[in-house]
Amino acid sequence: MAGRILGKTLATVSLSVALAYVTVKSSGFRSIPECRNSLSSCGFHLNSTIMSASNGAKENSHNKARTSPYPGSKVQRSQVPNEKVGWLVEWQDYNPVEYTALSVLAGPRWADPQIRNPAGRTGLVGRGLLGRWGPNHAADPIITRWKRDKTGNKITHPISGKNILQFVAIKRKDCGEWAIPGGMVDPGEKISATLKREFGEEALNSLQKSSAEKRKLEEQLHKLFSQEHLVIYKGYVDDPRNTDNAWMETEAVNYHDETGEIMDNLTLEAGDDAGKVKWVDISDKLKLYASHSQFIKLVAEKRDAHWSEGCETDCHGL
Repeated sequence: MAGRILGKTLATVSLSVALAYVTVKSSGFRSIPECRNSLSSCGFHLNSTIMSASNGAKENSHNKARTSPYPGSKVQRSQVPNEKVGWLVEWQDYNPVEYTALSVLAGPRWADPQIRNPAGRTGLVGRGLLGRWGPNHAADPIITRWKRDKTGNKITHPISGKNILQFVAIKRKDCGEWAIPGGMVDPGEKISATLKREFGEEALNSLQKSSAEKRKLEEQLHKLFSQEHLVIYKGYVDDPRNTDNAWMETEAVNYHDETGEIMDNLTLEAGDDAGKVKWVDISDKLKLYASHSQFIKLVAEKRDAHWSEGCETDCHGL
């Protein structure tokens, strides 16, 4: 059965080639040297705090991708202990549950080859809610501004003494968690286009605007997304939708409105997959969807903004 791991001997494959593209045969895995995806398909740009090593999981890594039930279902994953997450750890009795959502099966058949999750076992094979085998690419626009008082002065945190940064957050309809207003990259679409489109759809409700409103909105978005920006992260994401054969990768990009004038002309309005939208103060107290808290922490560090009331170099408040 497609997606079922049949072989008992796993090919020893380096993470530098994303643990290879593999197809399943009755005798085991066969490596495929082809790399066709635009983001990290051949060489993952992985953050060590998110990605587990090839011989096991690091602390606090690859956890949400092992939670049950699987999103949008009652499917329970096979339990995977921390010491057996890595593919290079021998586990002949590994027998993951297979699940691909009916909504995915009803769509077009993808020609992607069978691939293994580079972070290790998740307790579930198949595609779950994800449309593609292997990496499913997303883009996360992190829109920030400085928190200011009524007179327009930046507000500093009383303990850290650093300016407080805010970002636009949405409350996801599927799980109720707050998140960065990102989404999936359409086939052939540039990341820059995805970032702008997703922010408009989820944080500004652009899909419901009139033609005149859309033109005005596009002008403001162009000002915001044409300025200099910071690529915060590219690579694997510890996402609850991940399986052994399909997983999320993203490119998180920070667009900062230094004066706040651009965003002052845009009214936040939840749309598409967002239930709510608002400006959120950035700090280590944030509890966000998937790996989004880690992305936000990186933004705070890059902008030299407030993050923690305690230690600045060894805090674990994500």
